Amino acid sequence: MYDLSELATDSIQQWLSYVDPVTYDFLEKFVLSLLIGLLIGIERERRSDSGDIFAGIRTFAIASTSGMIATYIAIHQGMPNILYLTMVFFIIVATVIIYIKNVVYRQVGITGGVALFFVFLMGVLVAYDYYLFAIMGAVAVTFLLVEKYTLKNFAVNLNQDEITNAVQFFIIIFILFPITPNTTIMDVINPRYILGIVVIVASISFISFLLMKKTGTERGIHISGLIGGLVNSEATTGALAALAKKKHILMNVSYHGIILSNATMLIRNMVIAFIVDPSGRVLIMMLPPQLLLTAANIGMVVKDKQIHHMEYEALEIESPFALKPAFKFAFGFTVLIILAHYLNIWFGSAGVFVVALGGLVSSAAVTASVGALAFGGNLTPTTAALVAVLASIISTSNKIILVRLAGSMELYVKVRRSFLVLMSVGAVAFLLWILVIYIGVPSIK
Repeated sequence: MYDLSELATDSIQQWLSYVDPVTYDFLEKFVLSLLIGLLIGIERERRSDSGDIFAGIRTFAIASTSGMIATYIAIHQGMPNILYLTMVFFIIVATVIIYIKNVVYRQVGITGGVALFFVFLMGVLVAYDYYLFAIMGAVAVTFLLVEKYTLKNFAVNLNQDEITNAVQFFIIIFILFPITPNTTIMDVINPRYILGIVVIVASISFISFLLMKKTGTERGIHISGLIGGLVNSEATTGALAALAKKKHILMNVSYHGIILSNATMLIRNMVIAFIVDPSGRVLIMMLPPQLLLTAANIGMVVKDKQIHHMEYEALEIESPFALKPAFKFAFGFTVLIILAHYLNIWFGSAGVFVVALGGLVSSAAVTASVGALAFGGNLTPTTAALVAVLASIISTSNKIILVRLAGSMELYVKVRRSFLVLMSVGAVAFLLWILVIYIGVPSIK
């Protein structure tokens, strides 16, 4: 009995053996460039009903295949002028489209003409065998076109400080990071590695910040608190406490938001542990107590009978792309990694637990520092995980202090009662996990 899959594969391979390699190469590139043009053309065609475009699916498909064919001829026939002339032609076409749309029809915008020339360039990339770059470019531009109104609304809601902060941070990524020395100092500090960790952690926070900017006023304080914990749980707690003090009616939902921000802070720390230690050893050793504490946070909110009450308010939290919080995290991370390294040398594993007190300021920095030491072989994954978990518990405790300073007495009493329970759960889970590691299952040390 024949295997149909094997028979089909053999038939295809046999057919391909008869196809001229040059023809096959051309057809492959032609189809890919055609699909890229169709992808972007479909999005453009979707707007044709509103009269917002001058080029649709057919025009974009032709433009992308034209770029591929012109480049293919230029490469294989030694006729570079064909590519140059075609490129000039599409530049003129794009310019004419922009002129007619803006001047004749008075429809402000240049997206259509620029997008048409873009698909032509993607066809050129395909002809030069840069398939992945062409596909990535087409998908990215299609996303930008589809999310036109979302991006426009987001940009309108950004203030000057947030834009300036983003520009400054991009300067760090694209200018400062490449020239930062990639050498080891004091046996433990690598400036480029430290800056890289800062960039990654801040990027996670920034993505969360964007989500909060988009959903904060539409989905309520619960969602803002949940996402705010990924940005900065301390800042979120302070903002919610101040909001509840200003508007007493928001006390219950602010209380929920504070607990949820603490829960996502715990999740964020697990993500950071995996980032700094890609082997996953630190994360695995953190999971049981960290997940139990996270579940306790979420369970406390779910248990509250007033969770259905939803209020709509925006939280004012500083962008994590600002230089101040970025360098603050970098400084804390550097100090903690040096401190943990030398405490480990002088006092052994027990001395490293002092670093967990840094959770009062930033549990993320503590997790990143001990995780980096474990990944570099300067600390055991078990010790790093336990210190990170302890820092998370300590960070949970500082929410009580923050609410006392920024919020009302009523909210403070409510938060203190709940967070003392959470700290107790965390402490019990932490101690039980130590017993499991060092007594119950000694083989996982």
